[in-house]
Amino acid sequence: MSHFIDVCALDDIHLDTGVCALVNDQQVAIFRPAATEQVFAINNYDPIGKANVLSRGLISEVKGNLTVASPLYKQHFSLDTGSCLEDESIRITTYATKIENNRVLVAL
Repeated sequence: MSHFIDVCALDDIHLDTGVCALVNDQQVAIFRPAATEQVFAINNYDPIGKANVLSRGLISEVKGNLTVASPLYKQHFSLDTGSCLEDESIRITTYATKIENNRVLVAL
């Protein structure tokens, strides 16, 4: 069973942006796409650019997938699965999220 951790208020994340949060010593990028009422959480580390920058990436839809484009080399990572659209051998960790009482909760 997943243990959800309260990270921030939903209103702390503007529509179509991401934020970085330190959750149990892990940098987690949390995104709030305007196209859905969900929030998504992925590891903030870009394995191609080798830096913690994914929270600053741009949310986009590519081939029907909600993605974030790395601000470094522009690879797209699926917000659902963590897979890299340009290189299927690369995947980042995704985390379960939920919204309760206007608060964003993340399970590591």
